[in-house]
Amino acid sequence: MTWEIEVDARTCIGSGICAGTAPDHFKVVDGVSHPLRPETAPADPALDAAESCPVEAITIRDKETGRTLAPEE
Repeated sequence: MTWEIEVDARTCIGSGICAGTAPDHFKVVDGVSHPLRPETAPADPALDAAESCPVEAITIRDKETGRTLAPEE
């Protein structure tokens, strides 16, 4: 299984919670979060980061099915 990680740069406020929660998956550059890799193996810290984002700027999807895994609706 592979996950796709996206960050909406227009929504991101650069809080850094994602980078603090999942430093292997996110970094903040010039006040905007970026995934270190747009595709990754499943990892709980990445889900935790997406769920912790105060503005829900991070989306994680199952690459094979397209199903949104985070944030939960």
